[in-house]
Amino acid sequence: MSDAKKIAFLLADDFEDSEMRNPFEEMTKNGHNSVIISLKKDDELKGKKGTVTYKSHLAAKDAKASDYAAVIIPGGKSPSHLMNDKDIQAFVQDADAKGITISAICHGPQILAAAGLLKGRTLTSYPGIADEMKEAGGNFVDQEVVVDGNLITSRTPEDEPAFIQATIDRLGVNAW
Repeated sequence: MSDAKKIAFLLADDFEDSEMRNPFEEMTKNGHNSVIISLKKDDELKGKKGTVTYKSHLAAKDAKASDYAAVIIPGGKSPSHLMNDKDIQAFVQDADAKGITISAICHGPQILAAAGLLKGRTLTSYPGIADEMKEAGGNFVDQEVVVDGNLITSRTPEDEPAFIQATIDRLGVNAW
């Protein structure tokens, strides 16, 4: 496919299985090259429900945001394992500065909050972390998907169809 793009997935153990599997499969189905970035290369990463396992392709310290058309951040407990890592923070800060699409679902926006990217931005997330998003300067709204510039956010696995569609639309790919 000539319009294939590289998509970064930021992932650690205990991710929400479907929030990784479904976007990953859709990006692959649309001909994109999905790259899993974690704290270390070749880490085996397990979903919190145990239905899927992935191996990281690249350590965050070796990743360059400019290599990617989009960054997808699944939820679950994975973001809490990544959010305080300086290389993960630098990666998303660089992606945001370059206007690269950043799609974060459920607890994914915790990484954006830790990186200082939410001030003045409108977003959604898992409702249980709404106060955390507001404390980080974000304007929290309770909707299935929120698009604010290059930032796409959703709340829960039930929102995945809208989340995936909004990401695909930003990439200029046909609907799934």
